[in-house]
Amino acid sequence: MRSIKKKARRVAATAVASGLVAAGALALTTSAASASTLSAHQSGSAYHFHTLNNDRDLTFNQLLGINDEGVISGYFGSGAAGHPNKGYLLLPPYTQGSYINENFRHSVQTQVTGLNNEGVTVGFWSNTNKGVGMDANFGWVRVNGHFRTADFPNNDPTSPVTDQLLGVNDEGIAVGFYNTPSGNSTVSHGYEYNIRTRGYSSVIDPNAPTTSLTAAAINDRGDVAGFYTNPTSGNTDGFLLTRGGQFIDLAVPGASSTSALGVNNFDEVVGVFVPSSNANALEGFTWTPQHGFTIINDPKGVNNGNLTTTINGVNDRGQLVGFYVDGNGNTDGFLANPQH
Repeated sequence: MRSIKKKARRVAATAVASGLVAAGALALTTSAASASTLSAHQSGSAYHFHTLNNDRDLTFNQLLGINDEGVISGYFGSGAAGHPNKGYLLLPPYTQGSYINENFRHSVQTQVTGLNNEGVTVGFWSNTNKGVGMDANFGWVRVNGHFRTADFPNNDPTSPVTDQLLGVNDEGIAVGFYNTPSGNSTVSHGYEYNIRTRGYSSVIDPNAPTTSLTAAAINDRGDVAGFYTNPTSGNTDGFLLTRGGQFIDLAVPGASSTSALGVNNFDEVVGVFVPSSNANALEGFTWTPQHGFTIINDPKGVNNGNLTTTINGVNDRGQLVGFYVDGNGNTDGFLANPQH
């Protein structure tokens, strides 16, 4: 990854995908604890927001992960036919000269969804650009500057094939999901991938092991964040699954759906939710075990009266990355620095 390998402190694990497609916890013991009863409060002024877009495409950028040195992973291009995803890394001080192209060899499309402090990146790639949801996609890791495909060994793939890696920690464990067909729809299955041994293990809700679930992020302690179909409500809820086996449901109060997309080593979880009062709105959130939910939106993320903020990644310094839709309908990446 060229001169961005960092001495490890802690990780920001990250991401879920947009341009190609996405959706699916660790086979551990139970002990469910619901966070859905916690109250949520608004806090946008606690952060300085900075829009960061690659000039190669000012119409569509998504920032998906950030490590403790401030290196950001992301991509440009919507994935629509003729508008392919192209991956990149963005280094401080975040000028146009700070972008590094990162695309899987011979790919037509690539998203860089996660990175750690040891120079490892993960994501997914496609060999076509037919349009959003129409292209097969495959997970990849890049270690010591070398790409390799990393797909869960699945004997019942959907068409098109869907397998994505979304986050990675400093211990060399990546997380992601793959899809299988289920009647007229699909079911997502979360998994862990050990980069050193190249072994796979399933990530499940221990209380409902067959429910659809995506593993989106992992911290250095092995705590996994993501989202799943709550078997009781039928809603999409976020979750935090600790290495000790505690499965914590994360549902923002008043939300029709909640997706956890990133987690740091303090178990600060970030993501996006849809308020039940407005199905067209997207709002960002952070959640901590100590303080519960905080709603955080980029003030520029207002489009035709709707909020449009998604928070995808968080590092141990509390920096957030994500994206919003502006008044012109463009998708813009952002970095949010906490005010101390």
